[in-house]
Amino acid sequence: MKFSINNKTYSYEVYGSGPPLVLLHGFTGSTLTWHPLLNYLKGSFRLILIDLPGHGKTDTDSICTMEKFCGDLKELLLHLELGSVHLLGYSMGGRTALSFAMMYPKMVRTLILESASPGLKTKNARVERIKQDDILANRIINEGITQFVDYWESLPLFETQKRLPQEIQQMIRKERMMQSPEGLANSLRFMGTGSQPSWWHKLNELKLSILLLVGQMDKKFIFINNEMDNLFPNSELKIISEAGHAIHVEEPEIFGKMIEGFIVKQQSNF
Repeated sequence: MKFSINNKTYSYEVYGSGPPLVLLHGFTGSTLTWHPLLNYLKGSFRLILIDLPGHGKTDTDSICTMEKFCGDLKELLLHLELGSVHLLGYSMGGRTALSFAMMYPKMVRTLILESASPGLKTKNARVERIKQDDILANRIINEGITQFVDYWESLPLFETQKRLPQEIQQMIRKERMMQSPEGLANSLRFMGTGSQPSWWHKLNELKLSILLLVGQMDKKFIFINNEMDNLFPNSELKIISEAGHAIHVEEPEIFGKMIEGFIVKQQSNF
């Protein structure tokens, strides 16, 4: 399905019925990343899967910041006649989901963040990350998608995915190869960790019920999420055994059951 606003056309998919659950994928991903979870969740929820700016079949102008996307997401939810939703985001999608919750807290029933962060704490760190992301964006444009995907898959962050069956690894690579160099470059420049707002100083203001998920082998994000858990007023942190950064890919059944269990537990509040 398509939703057009402000010279942008967002591609999204809807499955199942029940309380609405919006899912936001990570960098180099698309709605396809959530398809293995459909059988675990669509019987309990109305799932709304969205291609983020620069990804999948979504067509946006070159400049779509985190704040602009969150405003567009609000309008999409209103278009779907959804006043509030459960919101799940992975990695970049987790940063986006948190940003949306910070900007429009009344539209979020519960927030689930998988391997996510609130951005960077200091101005210097943000400036340095913007420089690094700009270098990487130029590299994607100049070298093309194949060389970039080869580089991306070699990062230590995704080392645990090499244990997955070959057909799943090939599915993930195919999804990455579907992206456009321009789209990924613009995503880095305008929705990257350095260019997005830093929410660290406001985490204690977000009163939502929040589930933080991180893989046992993802040491960097365990550290970040422990800090987040200590700052959120109403959060719980779950560390999934033998998983890395992409828990929903590496342990889809466990992931699906955790999502369902958390939301069902919170439903009595609505």
